[in-house]
Amino acid sequence: MGKITIKDVAREAGVSISTVSNALNDVDVLNPETKLHVLQVAQRLNYVPNLNGKLLKSGKTQMLGFFTTSVSGPYFYKLVESMARECDHMGYGLNVFVTKDKQVIMNNIMGRRVDGVIIYEEFKIDDNDIAIMEKDRIKAVFLDREIQRETMGSVIFDSFVAGYETTKYLISLGHKKIAYISGVDTMFDSVQRKEGYLAALREYQLPVKEEYILQGFFEEEATYNVVKSFIRSSSDILPDAFLAGNDVSAIGCMQALKAHGYDVPNDISVVGFDDIDIAQYFSPPLTTVRNQIARQGILAIDHLVRLIKKKEQGSIQKLHGELVVRGSSQVKLNRRE
Repeated sequence: MGKITIKDVAREAGVSISTVSNALNDVDVLNPETKLHVLQVAQRLNYVPNLNGKLLKSGKTQMLGFFTTSVSGPYFYKLVESMARECDHMGYGLNVFVTKDKQVIMNNIMGRRVDGVIIYEEFKIDDNDIAIMEKDRIKAVFLDREIQRETMGSVIFDSFVAGYETTKYLISLGHKKIAYISGVDTMFDSVQRKEGYLAALREYQLPVKEEYILQGFFEEEATYNVVKSFIRSSSDILPDAFLAGNDVSAIGCMQALKAHGYDVPNDISVVGFDDIDIAQYFSPPLTTVRNQIARQGILAIDHLVRLIKKKEQGSIQKLHGELVVRGSSQVKLNRRE
């Protein structure tokens, strides 16, 4: 037998198609006995309503879209998990689109495949794309830049302040030669953390050495390799401390230092960002900036739903990190000038 249709339910129940539709959609025009009868027949026949027609009429999909170039790593795991739970709580589904093709992203956004979008993408949607989205009144929340329009907003970490304050913390420990391990140069958090680091060095009149800025791409293996290469070529000018753009990079950095016989933190301090679950259990436990990743996901969904329901206009919400001091950093004991 083929797929059961609304016509089959109507014929079996001995009523019109419109009566079946009213019963299934809980339209208050039927007497209770008729409605119960129709619902019982639909259940017995295992009828599954075709939502396409309903969605076309309403113009709503009850789905939200998350567009990103990656979902790998602890940050995205926690972010997507928190967004999915909040979507479920608010009566929406969540579609996750992973692509580096900007045209694919724009086609899905402008094609109204979802009611609203959350965007975190490495290859920037530019001002022209945002103008097109704004003209079409697309509801969007960005996690990777500051955007405020009537139908668009942002939920971001204040990564500049976090980078600045964490560098000041390392300076307060007596570290004067501080290296920075950046992530991806086109990503908001990576750029802002680096700018905060540079601002602190300038304020305290410490040298900004180009060779002290490494690139680990927010990845453990890439950071491990770049730090090992740095040590081999620069063992006579090693820094007092490494500030890594995220915890995964910090762990890769510590592994590379250990592989070359250096002790963390007695020889070199290491600090990360995000406070992923493994950070407190690593050896030594990682000093890091605790970012409210789950809260970012919840706030992004809440703001987007309120934009969709026209309950508020776009706004910029900034989350502030908290320095968590553990065993990977300490006061500089033997200064190497």
